[in-house]
Amino acid sequence: MANLNSSHATKQLISGYCGIIFGSLGIHKFILGYAPEGFIMLVISVVGGSFTYGFTFLIMQLVGLVEGMIYLNKSHEEFVNTYFINKQGWF
Repeated sequence: MANLNSSHATKQLISGYCGIIFGSLGIHKFILGYAPEGFIMLVISVVGGSFTYGFTFLIMQLVGLVEGMIYLNKSHEEFVNTYFINKQGWF
């Protein structure tokens, strides 16, 4: 069983909402402690978006939206097991 505490519940809500609103910038990844994944999303959005007229920015926004919805729809125990114990970085 996972070590459930209130900071994980707060991170679940904040990362879920940030994934929905600011998904293309990877802020939800930084909140969960996945800095490399967040940096990848940020670079693809900013650099790729400047070369593709915002197309990759929209793709990363869609990825962030899906991840934010996944974060909010998981039970708290399943969220902790998936993202803090098993360290699953994507979806």
